[in-house]
Amino acid sequence: MSKKPNNNISVFTGNANPGLAGKICDFLGVKPSAIVVDRFSDGEVHVKINDNVRGQDVFVVQPTSPPANDNAMELFIIIDALKRASADRITAVVPYFGYARQDRKDQPRVPITAKLIANLLTVAGANRLLTIDLHAGQIQGFFDIPVDNLYAAHLFGEHIQNMKLKDIVVVSPDVGGIKTARSYAKRLGVELAIVDKRRINDKQAEVMHIMGEVKGKNVVIVDDMVTTAGSLAEAAGALGKAGCKDIYAAITHPVLAGPAIERIKKSALKKLFTTDTIALDESKKIDKIEVLSVAQLLGEGIKRIHNEESISTLFDF
Repeated sequence: MSKKPNNNISVFTGNANPGLAGKICDFLGVKPSAIVVDRFSDGEVHVKINDNVRGQDVFVVQPTSPPANDNAMELFIIIDALKRASADRITAVVPYFGYARQDRKDQPRVPITAKLIANLLTVAGANRLLTIDLHAGQIQGFFDIPVDNLYAAHLFGEHIQNMKLKDIVVVSPDVGGIKTARSYAKRLGVELAIVDKRRINDKQAEVMHIMGEVKGKNVVIVDDMVTTAGSLAEAAGALGKAGCKDIYAAITHPVLAGPAIERIKKSALKKLFTTDTIALDESKKIDKIEVLSVAQLLGEGIKRIHNEESISTLFDF
């Protein structure tokens, strides 16, 4: 199939993470498309597309990060505006897919909100989704459009390898993250350990013990997101008591809500590696947090989608 020229690409962004969208445009060698996304006096989202998108291959970069509802509504309305402006294809580039933790009915009379968001994206007019590290891989099955779920593992893995640390152990902060941790351990060729914990309630977790040998080792805790950092701080404390050397964490989505920053400051962590799937405000930029950019990963994904090329090579480490 013949490749489409890059001048047929349009990249739009809402207010959630314009910095990341700008980096993606730099990688692609295109200018950010002209759009107005603001509010009416009553708080409703106002969108105006200022570029001609008729027949264009359009990509909308908009994570549904906090404030999740505002950013999600911006995304839906931008997509609707593009659809009504006769865009050829609309790809929602959602680096952080919010509401992903509400992916099942774990008690009576609760919604499956991740499925609702999937439906709303499709009804709004999205033709496909490009995202990174979905909280639960099965969310891809909620969509009736193609979904490309990329992984930040190779980004973190390369960074960790460049640090040339010795005696590394990859650690899952809980049993639910074993699959992700095992993938990191396999890719890095190192051992795996697990922090076994018992949850007291939805806000507190009591660490029980460490499964695996971490004494005298440099450990890297891996997970897909850090929200209030309670589990992360507990895991780091338990690992410190177990006699490990330096404690690092590699976590894709820096939600960092509530007391997260204070907990990270006081924790045994030497460094938290995260990405720019979510834009960090100045109050969250501390010495212990190092941000790696996913712009090249997403940009390469966009380029391959545009050129109708295989995207599977982006999953390689």
